[in-house]
Order: sequence, then structure tokens, then C-alpha cells
Amino acid sequence: MSAIAIMCSGGDSSGMNPAVKKFVDYAYDKNLTPYLIYDGLEGLIDGEIKEAKHEDVSGIIHLGGTIIRTSRSKRFFEAKYRQNAYENLQKYNIEKLVVLGGNGSFKAMDVFCSEFDISFVGIPSTIDNDISGTDYCLGVDTALNVIKNALDDIRDTSSSFKRAFVIETMGRDCGYLALISAITSGAEICIIPEIKYDLKSLQKRLRQEIEDGRAYLIAIVAEGTESTDTIKQWIQTDLGFEARDIVLGHIQRGGSPSVYDRLMAFEYVAFSIDRLLEKDKVNEIIVYKNSQFDFLHIKDIANKIYKIDDRLLKLVSKMTH
Repeated sequence: MSAIAIMCSGGDSSGMNPAVKKFVDYAYDKNLTPYLIYDGLEGLIDGEIKEAKHEDVSGIIHLGGTIIRTSRSKRFFEAKYRQNAYENLQKYNIEKLVVLGGNGSFKAMDVFCSEFDISFVGIPSTIDNDISGTDYCLGVDTALNVIKNALDDIRDTSSSFKRAFVIETMGRDCGYLALISAITSGAEICIIPEIKYDLKSLQKRLRQEIEDGRAYLIAIVAEGTESTDTIKQWIQTDLGFEARDIVLGHIQRGGSPSVYDRLMAFEYVAFSIDRLLEKDKVNEIIVYKNSQFDFLHIKDIANKIYKIDDRLLKLVSKMTH
């Protein structure tokens, strides 16, 4: 049987374990020998590769994170370590890879596949949802649900104490998590990198709402703006509300994968394996755009900046100025 391997790279996201399970099951359905690469690119360099059996992925579908672990690798930038990685794959006759990761991981694989006779399909897997060409990245739905649960709990105490809360979400330079969370939680303020905020305009609107009886505030701030403390201080000084700031941090990466993330993991993997079997040489990313699956060459994605849909940006315009 032909060999095929799967690897996680970069930041973890819920949905990776369902993807790993589907990979093993579907590979056997296609008469392939599946291999698991542990510890991402670092594991690829060190030869942490194991043939997978069904029992290796039994009972993992509900688990967050990834049982095969992940990593970021500085060594992979050096040609000698990429040579090591290729030689490790050759030991098992592996020429086809499925890679769960983000832009950095895909760029690394693009270089790797240009140097050696390896095909790969990348599955966008990041809670930041910041990969160009796709509307959805694996793990973002679970992250949004984690944030939703936290915001609902915070609103309970905020309303009880007549207090403002400033909640910082992850996302690096992309405000997607903050934007969607602000819309769906009914937040009063949303601060994201994609929109320049206007505190004077916000102050005018919110002061009027406070005079009309507003007793608490919820502000969602994307980490990429580096504005969490600024907004907290502004709320206390200019609006006269006692304010608390909460950095949600890495809890957004954890949690049992949502139904949607599980389903999308299955579909992403099945389409990716089929693609690798259809073509002799593949260097592509599977994307989900306008409710359709498609494949784009890595170079059509890696050097482009993800942009949030203008329709979504308009929905939070009132929360920014």
C-alpha cells in the first residue's frame, strides 16, 4: 500500500484530533498506509514518525488540542534539517503529506516540497481565522464558542455590579474573533485592527445611553490592537464606570471541538486525501469559500493578507465610533 502521513504545525486548535482520526480511517478506506508525524516540523526533523492503527485514534474525537502534538521550528529554516526531514520520510516511503497549520507552516512546506519529491495539501487550522482565500479555518468555531460562554458569564456579573468589563481575545493581527464575539454577545464596544476607533464619538453615544439607564458595559478588544489597558482606563476616566480587564488567553485554543469543527475536519481531510491521490504533484491548500470547497496553490495564499468581509465590518461600525 502507498504511504501517506499527517502532521500538525504551529499553534494548536480544536478540530485537529477529529482531523487526525478521519485521516487514519479514510486512509485505510483508500487502501493507504497512514503515518502520524509527532511534534510537527521538529518531529519531522527528528524522525518521530509512526504507522497508525485504528486504535491509535480511537476515542479522540471529543478531545481538544492534538494527540500528535505540534511545534514551531526554527531548525526547519536550515537546509540540512530539511534534508534530515526528507530522509526520515523516505525511510517509510512517504511522498504525500496532509499538514494542519497556518501560513507559516504552509510557507515552510512550500519550500520543502520545492526541494524534494513530496506532495502536500494544507488544511487551514488556526483559531485566528486569518488565512487568505478561505472563509473558515479549523478550530475557529470552537474558539468562538469558548469566548461566547465566557462573555455570557461575564455579562452576568457585569450587570449585577454595574461594572464595565474589557475582554481581550486572541487573533494576532486579525480581529475576526473579537468582531464575531462582539456581534453575537451584544457588546457595546468592539476594538479591532481593521477599524480605526474613535473614543470621542463612542463617549458621546455611551454617555447618552448611560443617561438613559445603561448600567453596565462590555467591551471586546482584539489583542492585535494592544488597546486593552487604554480602553479600560478610558472607561474609568471618561465614562465614570468601574472597569475590569480580562485576557482570555489560551483557553480559546482548548475545549472539546464543536459539532461544526468536527464535521469540517472530516470533510477537509477526505477532500485532501482524494486530491493527493488524483495528482502526481500537489502543493496546495484546501479552502472553504462561499460554502464551497476548493484548492489553491500555496503561492496564491501565503503572500496575501486576509481581509475580513466588509459586510461583517459594517455590523460593528457602531461599536467602534
